[in-house]
Order: sequence, then C-alpha cells, then structure tokens
Amino acid sequence: MPNAPVIAIRKFKSTDRQDVRRIIYDAAFMGEPASVFFDGRELMCDALSSYFTDYEPQSCFVADSAGEVVGCLVGTKDKFAAEKVINLKIGPSLLWDALLSAALFKKKNISFLFNVFISMLKGEFRMPDFTQEYPATLHINIDKQYRGQGIGARLMDAYIDYLKQENVKALHLATMSEEGSQFFLKQGFTLLFSGKRSYFRHIIGKDVPLYVYGKKL
Repeated sequence: MPNAPVIAIRKFKSTDRQDVRRIIYDAAFMGEPASVFFDGRELMCDALSSYFTDYEPQSCFVADSAGEVVGCLVGTKDKFAAEKVINLKIGPSLLWDALLSAALFKKKNISFLFNVFISMLKGEFRMPDFTQEYPATLHINIDKQYRGQGIGARLMDAYIDYLKQENVKALHLATMSEEGSQFFLKQGFTLLFSGKRSYFRHIIGKDVPLYVYGKKL
C-alpha cells in the first residue's frame, strides 16, 4: 500500500499503559469491545490488563505506528505465579472497586456474572492444567483498522524471541475466536484442548468454542 505507515514492534513502556488498556478493552469480546457484555470500562480494563502492565511489563510488547500504539501483546513467563498475584492482590482490589462503583448491581453485569456462574456449575471451566509443561502465556490484540496486516505475527515473533532469551521452554494460550484459532495454527501452535463456554449465549444466542493451544520453544 503506497505511503502506508511503518509499524514498529517494540517493548512496552509505562507511557503506553492507557493505550494498551484501550486496545485490550476494545477487543475483549471476540474482537469487539467489552461493553457488549459488561458495564464498567475502568473496572474491566483493570481486570484484563493491570497484571501485565503493572506487575510484569517487561513481558509486554506494542506495535507502534508513528508514535501511536495500534496493537499489543501482553504476556507472562510464568502463568502460575501470575495467577497468585491476580488472586491475592488484584482480585480483592477489583472486588472492592466493584462494590464502591456499584458495578455488581448493574443489570448487564448481573446477567453476565450469573451466566458465568451457571457456566461454572456446568463444568465448563474444568480443563487440564498446562502451566507445568507450557508455563508462559499471552494475550494479543490489534486495533480493528490495523488487523490483517501481519502485525500479530510480528508481535508473536518478538515475544517468542524474548521467551527464548529468558530460557522459557514453552507457552500456551486460550482463544474463543475462530479467526484467532487459525492465526495460532499458522504460528506453529498445537491444539491442546477444546471445549465450549455458554456464558455469552444470552448475547449471541449460542455457545462459543474454547481452544487452548501450546508451543514448544
């Protein structure tokens, strides 16, 4: 494309925090904004991104177009350790903020949380633990107008190079997107597990697939 902006892949900087939060929020619902299923932007941004930007920023990368962040990959070298921080530090803070903001009493949020609870009762969250064999994980998101330009593959290459330098031997990730599924297969990932989630059925009228992929480095 003539005069197309040059996209640079670089490490995350603290000044990128708001852009990363925005990008992750805007793609949280299978490529669409989290507002589709949850009412409370800052709360959802904290839930989706604060561990990565605030506790392990060294494992995050961004796609930069002339100073504008248009994509991001946030990751952790050790998902098990990250979940400890999320459960012990971030989770309680999120609950307190949700109570203070009355987010737990909003109609859309009650519906979503109720459906998540039902999904858990159905056993849809039961799955093998891959953290021992595939310790690292990631989330990758691109602004809608920049998708399909190879940015995701470049972010993935940068992250994998970083993990190899850190002597991390494997990574895994989950996606509910068929498009994302095809992307990770093209990146050399192997399907480790598949299932379904029903907690968006009240929005889209059907269950969504869940795919877990892994890759040895």
